Amino acid sequence: MSTAARARRTPEAKPGATPEADRTPGTKPEAGRIPRALWPYLLIAPTVLGTAYLLVYPLVRNLVISFQTYGMGELIRGGASFAGLANYREILDDTVFWEVVRRTFWWTAVNVVLIMVLATLVALMLQHLGRRMRLLVMSGLVLAWASPVIATTTIFQWLFSSRLGVVNWLLVRLGFESYENYSWFADGSATFVILVLLVVWQSVPFAAITLHAALLTVPAELYESARLDGAGAARIFRSVTLPVLRPLFALVLCLEVIWVFRCFAQIWAISKGGPGDATTTLPVYAYRVAQSLHRYDLGAAASTITVLLLVAVLVVYFRQMFRQEAEL
Repeated sequence: MSTAARARRTPEAKPGATPEADRTPGTKPEAGRIPRALWPYLLIAPTVLGTAYLLVYPLVRNLVISFQTYGMGELIRGGASFAGLANYREILDDTVFWEVVRRTFWWTAVNVVLIMVLATLVALMLQHLGRRMRLLVMSGLVLAWASPVIATTTIFQWLFSSRLGVVNWLLVRLGFESYENYSWFADGSATFVILVLLVVWQSVPFAAITLHAALLTVPAELYESARLDGAGAARIFRSVTLPVLRPLFALVLCLEVIWVFRCFAQIWAISKGGPGDATTTLPVYAYRVAQSLHRYDLGAAASTITVLLLVAVLVVYFRQMFRQEAEL
């Protein structure tokens, strides 16, 4: 066979093809190629870096300012000096601060209890509704949940307006003449109640939909067995539903505590912490100190204390939850 014929029968190597010996297991990767094990970390790196920049950096920056003398002058020209623990001592010696702390815990407890009770009742109700009615109710919950915070707050301001508010109009039509042109936002207790209604109305949809989704995972055989044993609705909830939902119930409760504890936009938009200090919570207090007094160092110290108090509450809660799970 001629040399030309053998050349025609010999398959040409494709551009970029790797020899068979190079494709065998155990060979080293080519220089410059990224190892396969690093690809997952590279894919999540942008998200991790973005989260660190948006969350970790402000937290660290706030902590640094809390140990400095940082007012309007330092904000403009820079050069903040180290103040040590002076800002924390000034905050902790303020009697108004401790009143705000008590009010914040009371505010959180009232809202979270109402949210979890109502959300559980709504989730249980959804189980017993027909398909169309369940779809209608869940659509309403999703719309309420998706509504912008400021838009919802504005609607509540209009509802409780002294002259054009629907609430006053309805109460007067029902025979309560004393509510003619009644100013709800001039009374501290009334403003506090309105804010509780607003926050509960905004929070219940998320908790109810989440708990309803968890209820769908409970096996129907457990309910049937409990009914055959003669258990009523309350006993079924305590013995079947609640144990199954306990992990997710604890998660929702934790999220609601965090959300209510740091609630700011609704309070500031409606009352700015007033009248007086009737609706001032820790986030509002920190903002008022920083913006009204231009003491950004004190505001940073108050914010740091707020975070530490929230972490302490969650740690105590998680320890109690883990202790209960260990006893089961």
